[in-house]
Amino acid sequence: MEVAAAAAAAEPAPPAGQPEPAISLRGATASLGGRPVLRGIDLAVRRGEVVALLGANGSGKSTAVRAVVGQVPLTGGELTLFGTPGRRFRDWARIGYVPQRTTAASGVPATVREVVAAGRLARRRLGPPRKADRAAVHRALDLVDMADRARDSVSALSGGQHQRVLIARALAGEPELLIMDEPMAGVDLASQEILAGTLREQVAEGTTVLLVLHELGPLEPLIDRAVVLRDGCVVHDGPPPQAVGQHALPGHDHVHPHAAPDAEPIRTGLLT
Repeated sequence: MEVAAAAAAAEPAPPAGQPEPAISLRGATASLGGRPVLRGIDLAVRRGEVVALLGANGSGKSTAVRAVVGQVPLTGGELTLFGTPGRRFRDWARIGYVPQRTTAASGVPATVREVVAAGRLARRRLGPPRKADRAAVHRALDLVDMADRARDSVSALSGGQHQRVLIARALAGEPELLIMDEPMAGVDLASQEILAGTLREQVAEGTTVLLVLHELGPLEPLIDRAVVLRDGCVVHDGPPPQAVGQHALPGHDHVHPHAAPDAEPIRTGLLT
C-alpha cells in the first residue's frame, strides 16, 4: 500500500526559476487493442537526468515511451514535453527517439550515411544538406564508431552495428532529449561498450535520457533513477540498486550485486 501510494502521488511542481521537466506524465492511461496497458502512471524526467524504465515483458515500458513520442494515444491523464502539453507540442527536433531494433529494418536499401543523415530532417530546410548537417552526421558516426562504414549498405551490418547506426541517426539531430527503447537488446558486448561510451559523452553535454532497459549492464553507472513498472503501474521510483534489489529485473531471478549474500532472489516471471 505504501509503495502504491507513493507511485500514485502527483509529481510536485519544479521550484521557482527551475525549468519544467523534459517529460511529465500524470495519471497516464493507454490501451492497445482494447486492453489497458498503462494504468495511471506518473513519471517525470528532469532536464539533464538519465532515467531507466524497467519492468517485466508486458509491464508497459515500451507503451510508455511510445506514448511520450506520440505513437500511442493516451486514453487519460496528461503528457507535457518541456512544459508544453503533448497535444500542442510541435518542436520534435528537440527529441531523438531510438525504437526497438527489428531485423526487418536492417534490410533498408540505404547506406549507413544516408540512414544517419535522415536524423537531420527535422532540423533541415528543403534543399541540399548544409555544412552544419554534414558536420552533425559525421560527428554522430564518430560517436558510435561507424565512420569507417559510412558508405556501406546497412544490410551488410551486424545486429550490433545496425543498432549503433540507429542511435547515430537520433544523435545526428542533436536532441536535448534522447529516448531509447531497449538499445542494448541483441547487441554484442563490444557494441554495448561503444554505446555506453557514446551515451556517456551525451550525458556530459547535458542531454536528458530516458531508457527502456532489460538489464542495466554497462549503462548502470550513468543512471540517476530507475522507474519500475508492473502491470502498467509504477511500483518504484528511485536509485537503480534499490530498484533492482526490491523488484528484480524482468523475467529473472535476480539479486543485485550489492545485496546481502543470503538475500533471497525475487521471482517475477514474465507478464503476458
